[in-house]
Amino acid sequence: MIDYTEGSGKQYHIQVGPGEVGRYVILPGDPKRCEKIARHFDNPRLIADNREYVTYTGTLDGVPVSVTSTGIGGPSAAIAMEELVRCGADTFIRVGTCGGMQIDVHGGDLVIASGAIRMEGTSREYAPLEFPAVADIQVVNALAGAARKKNLPYHVGVVQCKDSFYGQHEPETKPVGYELMNKWEAWLRLGCLASEMESAALFVAGSYLHVRVGSVFLVIANQQREKRGLSNPQVHDTKLAITTAIDAIRELIREDQAQLKRKEGET
Repeated sequence: MIDYTEGSGKQYHIQVGPGEVGRYVILPGDPKRCEKIARHFDNPRLIADNREYVTYTGTLDGVPVSVTSTGIGGPSAAIAMEELVRCGADTFIRVGTCGGMQIDVHGGDLVIASGAIRMEGTSREYAPLEFPAVADIQVVNALAGAARKKNLPYHVGVVQCKDSFYGQHEPETKPVGYELMNKWEAWLRLGCLASEMESAALFVAGSYLHVRVGSVFLVIANQQREKRGLSNPQVHDTKLAITTAIDAIRELIREDQAQLKRKEGET
């Protein structure tokens, strides 16, 4: 592969080098959320700001952790993960927003993805369609445990990932609207919890890269509740999703350190 950095030692898109990020990384889409997330770290510092990719690194419980924004959608998210792995990261939590699909998923709830429907393009360049997009079970359990400890409303299950926001919200206006609407109905009948844009790409790329990946989302609203004339509150503050991810990383750090001690005791 051509070295587009011309020997800088930095990854081309994220402009980060080895040793500048922790092994645990939170992945928001919005670059403006990075500083907000970094405030939860001890001694956070800005590492890089390039294109949609903003990176801060600090510590949690004395362990280096980072946050890197990815922009919207699977292509840029997969780029961020590929380059962060080359810098030493191996555990990722995607934090963002989603739209609820099942009637019992309300605005303000959290959705923790255990798997994702691959109705997007990026994952197809990593694995055949028969390969599932699944989250790392340890990360899923850490996220669910963090939400449960704070008594937050949360759901764990499958999410749908797409490339077109307006293909979801205005399918009848699209030339392939018949396909979009038929598949949406199928996802509903199969119990899909919510719709978003990055998890499928991240889960499949993570499988290829042999790293741990999970996702937690704030439900902004639910278009199915709106269609039925049910109450449909809109919530835009991602604070609870962020703090759930922070608490989950603390738990993963504890588990990883305990596992390391056990291995050291066996040798």
